[in-house]
Amino acid sequence: MTLFARCFLLVFCQLGVGGLLSLAVPPFHELERGFFKSSGGVFLFGSLVGGLGTVWLWLTREASGIGPVEALLWIVHGGLFAAYLSSLWGDAMAARARLFAAALLTGIAALATSAWALAAGQGAAVHLLAVANALVGAAALGAVTTGMLIGHWYLIDTSMEIDPFRRCFRWFVWTLSAELACIAVLALYLAIFPPEALADHSLLFALRVVLGPIAALGIAFMIHRVLLIPQTMAATGLFYIATLAVLVGEILGRYFTFRTGLPL
Repeated sequence: MTLFARCFLLVFCQLGVGGLLSLAVPPFHELERGFFKSSGGVFLFGSLVGGLGTVWLWLTREASGIGPVEALLWIVHGGLFAAYLSSLWGDAMAARARLFAAALLTGIAALATSAWALAAGQGAAVHLLAVANALVGAAALGAVTTGMLIGHWYLIDTSMEIDPFRRCFRWFVWTLSAELACIAVLALYLAIFPPEALADHSLLFALRVVLGPIAALGIAFMIHRVLLIPQTMAATGLFYIATLAVLVGEILGRYFTFRTGLPL
C-alpha cells in the first residue's frame, strides 16, 4: 500500500508545483495582491500535503523507495513556498522574486525526483517519460485551477480587465497540448516496446486520456467561445468542469502507475 500512497500523494505535489508555476502567468501588478495570497495558499496546501506525506512515508516505511534527497527537496520546497507566500504581505520585491524562483525550482526538482523514483527498474526512457509526464501534468493541473480561481476573482473585483483571464486560459490550452503530446510519445513507446502489464490495462489507459486531457480540451473550446462575449461567470463554471476533468485524468494516471509501474 506504500506504492498506492506515493502515487496519489504525487497528485497533491503536482497541484502545488503546477499551481506555483501558473501564478507567474497573471500580471502581478494588474491584479490585487489578495488573488496571489489566496491562490498561493491553495497551492501551498497541495505542496505540503504531498511533500510532507512523502516525508512521512520516508520516515515510517523502510520499503517506501523514497530516498533522503527526495524527502529533503520536498522539505526545502515547502519552506521556500511558505516564505514566498508570507512575502506577499510586504514590499520586498527583490526578495519575493528570489523566493518565488527558488520555491519553483526546488518544487520542479522534487517532483522530477519523485516521478523518477516511481518508475524504478523501468529503464532510462521510461524514467524520462515519467518525469516529463509528471511535469506537464502538474502544469495542466495548476493552469486549470488558476483559471478557476481567477474567474472567482471577477466577483470580487468587478472592474478588472478580461485580459488576465484570457492569458490564464491560453496557458491552460498550452499545458493541455503539451500533456497530449507527452501521452502520444508514451503511447508510441509502448506500441514499439509493449510491456506485459499493458495488455490488462488498455481500458484504463483509454479512460485516462479520454476523461482527462481530451475532455478538458473540449471544455476549453467552450471557454474560448464564452470569453469572446465575454462572460466571466459562465467561463468560471466551465473551468470548474475542466478542473474536474484534469483532476480525474491525473488520478487515473496515478492509478495506472500503481497497477503497471508505467507513467501516464
